Amino acid sequence: MKSNGFEWSDALDFVDTPEDGIAVKALCEMKEGDVVAKMPKEACLTIKTSGACEIIENACLGGYLGLAIAIMYERSLGEESPWAGYLQLLPQQESLPLVWTIDEVNHLLCGTELHQTVQEDKALIYEDWSENILPLLDSEPSKLNSIFFGVEQYFAAKSLISSRSFEIDDYHGFGMVPLADLFNHKTGAEDVHFTALSSNYESDDDEVDEGIVDEEALPQNTSMDKTEESVVSDMECSSVTEDDTSMLEMVLIKDVSSGAEVFNTYGILGNAALLHRYGFTEQDNAYDIVNIDLELVIQWCSSLFSDRHSRSRISLWRRLGYSSGSENSEYFEISFDGEPQIELLILLFIIFLPDDVYNKLDLSVAIAGNCHESSETTLLIDNIFSLKESKMSMKPLLTKEVCDALLSLADIRESLYGLKSIEDDIEALEKCSFVGDKKVYHSLVLRISERKILQKLRNYASKSYKITNSSSARKKLKRATKRGI
Repeated sequence: MKSNGFEWSDALDFVDTPEDGIAVKALCEMKEGDVVAKMPKEACLTIKTSGACEIIENACLGGYLGLAIAIMYERSLGEESPWAGYLQLLPQQESLPLVWTIDEVNHLLCGTELHQTVQEDKALIYEDWSENILPLLDSEPSKLNSIFFGVEQYFAAKSLISSRSFEIDDYHGFGMVPLADLFNHKTGAEDVHFTALSSNYESDDDEVDEGIVDEEALPQNTSMDKTEESVVSDMECSSVTEDDTSMLEMVLIKDVSSGAEVFNTYGILGNAALLHRYGFTEQDNAYDIVNIDLELVIQWCSSLFSDRHSRSRISLWRRLGYSSGSENSEYFEISFDGEPQIELLILLFIIFLPDDVYNKLDLSVAIAGNCHESSETTLLIDNIFSLKESKMSMKPLLTKEVCDALLSLADIRESLYGLKSIEDDIEALEKCSFVGDKKVYHSLVLRISERKILQKLRNYASKSYKITNSSSARKKLKRATKRGI
């Protein structure tokens, strides 16, 4: 790094332990606003800086696909690569579910939010390799060593990009940034911020093929801020002027005490996203959620009502404007506290509407064409749901039938994890070695966190019905007292 113009504060200590790997710690107290590291853009591994730049751009490739080719190419050069020192520090691949075997995915992620997602990722990335990398090898046989561009090498490069890449600027795009990727993540506890200064380079106008894999599936490190002005540096070793756009910076956003680890953050993410993108989890992650697919709701509904009933009620729910997402990927979030998305409660409420109320609402919406254009329909909706902006708006929806439905949906969702109970998972986690078997460890953390949310959903449903029922009973008693009964 020194030979390539990298700079870092003497207050930083780089440590490497078998348990935690490489971490960055403070040797002394550091202050908010300190610039603790600077990385030259030209020393970052990007499409533009790679020796494969011409090959990649001639093939009209770019984005994560192009960066993966750049990584594989530089690896193929061995010690002749300008990034040989950096690449030898990296693992061959990060332990993301993306590079797990199909058997491991099916066994360890069964029932979790990631199971289907990872299966789809693997299929798409293999297709990506077949359609883009193989033709590239055929067109450039003398420049590309096929041994380093196999499907396994492509998946490995993708795993590194997912867990380590940063957005540099409009010219370089995404890239691998030595030094910056040594700072570990901690959700909601960011100490240092990655800052990219605007580039003076002009981007090429040619359109590039980003590859068929959705870049959302392999996000970059998100702790990044683009700014037109540089941050004033307290680091004594050098300074960056407002006109210097050639450097990237790591800037402290709060004071750090001596001996503490200096954390970056990759965003506010739950364990499913952390494991998917970066290969690790955090216990008691307050940003965890569980999704209940609409298909699962339809499955439950069909066990109680006719198909015609299910289809008509879901159709009305959609026409009322409460549907979100495409029909092929509709789901409802259950929050960390076990609170269901209000759109799910409304759907369940509509499913249980008496036929006369349903028919009146359905007719009103049909006549209006658009529910928001009819004052009669709006009034009817307000009368049925009594929706307000506060959390109390959910109370009218939490009938006994709706709460019972939530309990049933929680059980159906729970069944996707297989025969082992949450107690079995907790016992397995206690016996699992974090160092020795990270795949098992992190998949168990994910399973347990999701199943705890389902437990909270059950508690929410049981408690909500008791509260609503008790409130209704008090109102009836009050009305009876007024009538002198």
